[in-house]
Amino acid sequence: MPLSEYEQRVLEQMERHLSTDDPRLANTLTQRGRRPATRYAVAVVGSIVGLLLLVLGAHYSAAWLGSLGFVLMFASVAFAFARPNGRRTSATSAAPQAASGARRSRRTFMARMEERWDHRREQGDR
Repeated sequence: MPLSEYEQRVLEQMERHLSTDDPRLANTLTQRGRRPATRYAVAVVGSIVGLLLLVLGAHYSAAWLGSLGFVLMFASVAFAFARPNGRRTSATSAAPQAASGARRSRRTFMARMEERWDHRREQGDR
């Protein structure tokens, strides 16, 4: 069922408002997180082999073989859904960052959200 013209306008206004309020979030939501098909192929093959080992371990009463199969299945699924690490940093590029203190300190998620909330409230009061 298509959206009415009013609903389309409201949706477009919401999109514009989101992109002006939080461009980083809007960018994250609009990016296509496409993973290469080879990741999924490796995960499927690993899961099938793991399932086969699990069944064989149960058939031959070999707990170690079943455990190995379970671990392989779990690792395959984790590999498929893990974020691919596209950024490769060399020792030469990491050294200037550490020397200049440009690394962000590790903060909890809630602390970052509270900071952003406070920052927005301060901007709104002006």
